[in-house]
Amino acid sequence: MRSAALSKLFVSALRITIAVAAILALLWWFGMRMPGKNISKAAPLSSDEFTLREELRADVQKLAGEIGERNMWHYAQLNAAADFIENSFSQAGLHPRRDSYELRGQACHNIEAEIPGTRPEVLLIGAHYDSVFGSPGANDNGSGVAATLALARRFANRKTQHTMRFVAFVNEEPPYFLLDEMGSNIYAGRCKARGDKISAMISLETIGYFSDAPNSQTYPSRVLGAFYPNVGNFIGFVSNVHSRTLLRRIVSLFRKHAKIPSEGAALPSFVPGVSWSDQWSFWRHGYPGIMVTDTAPFRYPYYHSANDTPDKLDYDRFALVVSGMEKVIEDLDKL
Repeated sequence: MRSAALSKLFVSALRITIAVAAILALLWWFGMRMPGKNISKAAPLSSDEFTLREELRADVQKLAGEIGERNMWHYAQLNAAADFIENSFSQAGLHPRRDSYELRGQACHNIEAEIPGTRPEVLLIGAHYDSVFGSPGANDNGSGVAATLALARRFANRKTQHTMRFVAFVNEEPPYFLLDEMGSNIYAGRCKARGDKISAMISLETIGYFSDAPNSQTYPSRVLGAFYPNVGNFIGFVSNVHSRTLLRRIVSLFRKHAKIPSEGAALPSFVPGVSWSDQWSFWRHGYPGIMVTDTAPFRYPYYHSANDTPDKLDYDRFALVVSGMEKVIEDLDKL
């Protein structure tokens, strides 16, 4: 009898093991296996990338060093950041527009700059410009805003097939995070109501910190950690399952041109970290979107703290990410 019971227990355990292995294999095949050839380390900067690096440094310094903490509790600074972004778009020769809404009796502004294309489909590149309470927000998300501005400058005088839209979003951080009042949610809802044809939304979220130290990279689960590096020297591309095709296309294009390692994952949105930025708002309204990120709290030791200051960023590798994204957007425009 005891032998029969042990046999049943063994068979049951074997079935569970096979089922788990099958799930992991499917997860890897459909969600984590990315196209293109990855590289192992960052390459030297070109002369253009040196210029880009200093441009990014200056804009992060303006947002996080001069303006500092910017949110509804520091409303004057939030508006100063909006003014800076609007002026930056204007100086690039663009015509920015404020997409405003009222929150607790105060006006909040998403800042949009559009480059009309020959087709109605929109490629939207965006980043939130508010910082969390108690933080100057250099990496989160001065880095994303600086990248958005740099990319807007580089496309400002080009003729494109897609309509290019560069947007700085307000109120991404708590207490508005993943709620109706989130600036990108308001914006995406208005896009949907107008019938805007957004073919890709690229959210630039906390993209300036890298490390070559062992175990500098963590993940929301040990399962994910088994598939990815434990060194935080790469830039990450993340989407929900619905946006998997877009994600794989962007990773492939990035790896075709890139000079920095990259990893990608299309996962269910309930996995911690997957929906943690403005792409969530566009998913909510039926648009495909991805997040570009250094993985924020899974790598960055100064995440959501007073120590998230401009000196913490790796501007060389930050510039390589933005340079690579410029080429991705160029190629996406041709598809």
